[in-house]
Amino acid sequence: MSGRRDFLSMPAPENYVAGLGRGATGFTTRSDLGPAREGPSEEQMKEMLAKRAASLGQAAPSAYGVVEKKPEEDEDEERFQDPDNEVGLFSSGMNYDKDDDEADRIYQDVDEKMDRRRRVRREAREKNEREEYEKNNPKIQLQFADLKRALGNVSEEEWAALPEVGDMTGKAKRAREARMANARSYAVPDSVIQAAHSGGELQTSISTDDGGGTITNFASIGAAQKSALQVRLDSAANSGSNGAGTQTATTSGTATSVDPRGYITALDKKQAMGEDVPVEDINRARVLLESAVKTNVHNGPGYVALARLEEVAGKIHTAKKIIQKGCDMCPKSIVVWEEAIRLNKENIHNAKIIAASGIKQNPKAIKLWIAAIDLEQTPAARKKVTRQALDHNPQSVELWKILINDTEDIESVKLLFAKATDTVKLSEELWVSYARVSGPEEARQILNAAFKAIPTSWAIWVHACRLQEELGKVNLCDKIMERAVKALIKENAMPSREDWITQAEICEEEGDIVTAGAIIKATIGWKLDEDDDRRDVWLEDAKNSQARGRYEVARAILANAVSKFPTSTTVWHASADLEKHHGTTEALLQILERAVNACPTSESLWLLYAREMYASGDGEGARKVLGRSFEQLPGNENLYTRAVDFEVDDENYEQARIFLQIARQTAATDRIFMKAAVLERQLGAYEDALDICNQGLQTWPGSWKLHAIKGQIYESLSKLREAQEAYSIGTRAAPKSPALYILLSRIQEKQGAVVKARSTLDRGRQQNPKTDTLLVEAVRLERRQNNVPAAQKIMAAALQECPTSGLLWAEKIMHLESRTQRKPRALEAIKKVEKDPQLFIVVARIFWAERRLDKAATWFTKALVLDPDFGDGWVWYYKFLEQHGTDEKKAEVIERCIGSEPRHGEIWQSVRKDPKNFRKGVGEVLKIAAAKAD
Repeated sequence: MSGRRDFLSMPAPENYVAGLGRGATGFTTRSDLGPAREGPSEEQMKEMLAKRAASLGQAAPSAYGVVEKKPEEDEDEERFQDPDNEVGLFSSGMNYDKDDDEADRIYQDVDEKMDRRRRVRREAREKNEREEYEKNNPKIQLQFADLKRALGNVSEEEWAALPEVGDMTGKAKRAREARMANARSYAVPDSVIQAAHSGGELQTSISTDDGGGTITNFASIGAAQKSALQVRLDSAANSGSNGAGTQTATTSGTATSVDPRGYITALDKKQAMGEDVPVEDINRARVLLESAVKTNVHNGPGYVALARLEEVAGKIHTAKKIIQKGCDMCPKSIVVWEEAIRLNKENIHNAKIIAASGIKQNPKAIKLWIAAIDLEQTPAARKKVTRQALDHNPQSVELWKILINDTEDIESVKLLFAKATDTVKLSEELWVSYARVSGPEEARQILNAAFKAIPTSWAIWVHACRLQEELGKVNLCDKIMERAVKALIKENAMPSREDWITQAEICEEEGDIVTAGAIIKATIGWKLDEDDDRRDVWLEDAKNSQARGRYEVARAILANAVSKFPTSTTVWHASADLEKHHGTTEALLQILERAVNACPTSESLWLLYAREMYASGDGEGARKVLGRSFEQLPGNENLYTRAVDFEVDDENYEQARIFLQIARQTAATDRIFMKAAVLERQLGAYEDALDICNQGLQTWPGSWKLHAIKGQIYESLSKLREAQEAYSIGTRAAPKSPALYILLSRIQEKQGAVVKARSTLDRGRQQNPKTDTLLVEAVRLERRQNNVPAAQKIMAAALQECPTSGLLWAEKIMHLESRTQRKPRALEAIKKVEKDPQLFIVVARIFWAERRLDKAATWFTKALVLDPDFGDGWVWYYKFLEQHGTDEKKAEVIERCIGSEPRHGEIWQSVRKDPKNFRKGVGEVLKIAAAKAD
């Protein structure tokens, strides 16, 4: 045999790289860490190949020979010159003067201005794009949002009953390895083999051996051990979290470090709540904290944590010894001395000695001085210690405040303030407090001195303004704030506009309303140019302040906006809305008077002014306002209809007819003719109403409302054939009106022509596809004919056409589903149709039927908050309160309904538009509709 070793057993040659000859390089997979390894360079490859050839005694291959190194080229000395460390002409910084600094500041202001420009629109666009992207690409957490909301109904007992999550990764493998590690082999004795052999045999004799003693019951021992283990597990689970839900971290027995502050914080919480700390927790924590202290004997917080642990355990003496050792080992740790003083507070003498020792080691520690001051019992002693503390810490504002608070004589207080402000000149708090305790003239001098000491302080300017307001010199507030803005801009210390708004809100909260207005007037336009969207920014600021309850600040912002944009109806409407909800009627009428004078061609402002004037009880004033509006907007139909409404409310029907007649001549529209026909119908003049409808249809034959009113008038006269003809003509003249098809099908159903009614609805659905009202009417037609399968079939097709229609889902849930299936269908509907008041009402009715009244009331409230204009929500809520509510609650709902003035809803409109109820108010209509709802 050859003495050559096996190839695979041979050591690799020196500098061997696997796959190098074919150009392979290293690579990484997804399980590797770090970046991929780069291959050797071309020079390294040539050197390794040449070295390998030399070791084998061969000549280096010509193609891979080592290339001789080129002589190092002379490097340019300035090649690696640091550009920040310039030499020569630029070695001196004398060329950077104030002009350069001003240029930099101007460029910075320009950059900030360019960033603010169109910022509102840009942010709104980005927000819309982000919402659209999130809608099209929902996150996983959003897909499970409904499940997260359902977790809110889980009780504490159900949470506690959840099992702990175990580590199931490789469980079977670990168990098998554990069994193999603990397995031992023994020789089986013959008795075991014999017992196994005779295990299946039947004994025919009785043994005479009675055992001779007590028989050990191993089953009971195992059960007892299991019970003990269960008790320990329960104890550990209970100690892991307290009743308030605070979870305490557990540490394994092999740990060598512990967070003393966190652990003692948990113990303090349990002690404060009156809970008993488990003994096993205390023992475990003691071992860990002792280990932490021994590991680092100069760790002050470790001694504090260990002392507090012993205090919790009831060993006060041991705690004092530990903290004393901490003071000896950590003389510069302030927290240790503070803890020592606290533990010895019951013995004032010892606490004072400890405080003196700690202060001797740490004379600059303010907290130790304050603790020593708190140990003194008399004001004189406190002052003495405070003066000693100020000798060592004359710049401490806290110590000056303690000394001043302990002084009762006002003159002495002024002297102390003078000394304090002279020592600590940069303390705004001391200057402001000094001005507060002084007289008006002295306060002015003090504030002037404060301006010189702290020229960048805006708080002193604000206090100066508040001082003038308190003195009654409110006319000086605006001047002071103007000077403040100029001074702060000069010092480059001007706060942002948002900070000024916050300060104004603080002033309003403390009662200085004039100061708040002066701040807003002087600073609300800071860093906002004329080409910016200032109006939108100010409206948003006013809205935010109003949401925080700072109505005076919002009023000041809107007043500034009105002065800058006097012709903007949006700003005037915002001001009027603020006065309507959070102001007085007089202020509201004054705002509206100014608004109509500034915007005389604004229809909405004239209508709002007339309505609020009429609501205040001044009907004659409302008529005068409308008369002025006719001069500015002649021939405006909305103004005429509002005037008619006022006259109808005052039961002055002849004047209303005159207004409508004038309107038909000067501002003839189909709406005016419809309003006139409705008025005549309500007054019982059916022939006049029909004449007006015919006149209007001659000019506007496609007005579906006129066709509908004409048919309803014939129905009131019991002329069903004429009504059917009117509706039929209307469907041909206005084929895109679903209401006419519904009215025609209902009158055909009354006449017994159900097939024609179905045909009419089908024709309407062809002309108006995906119209939920027509689909619901088709379902209801089948239900009224007791043809539930056909109704369900139509409903299935309808939900395919209109899957987001709350009207269809409500009809399906309440009339086509069994009682047990209503709640699951409601949940499915809410997932598909978000924020629909009809579905909220359906859910409330389901809970109402289950006698879960609190849940029902909650869902009714949600529906009303979501859409207060939906009248059926008020109707069902009032009907619910009639059975399960109090008189106070019903009165509150009626009042809120009157304020909301709802106009939509099937039940609400059917009652509200009934000619029999046209003289009734909103409250009466609500009661009638609640009685009609079923």
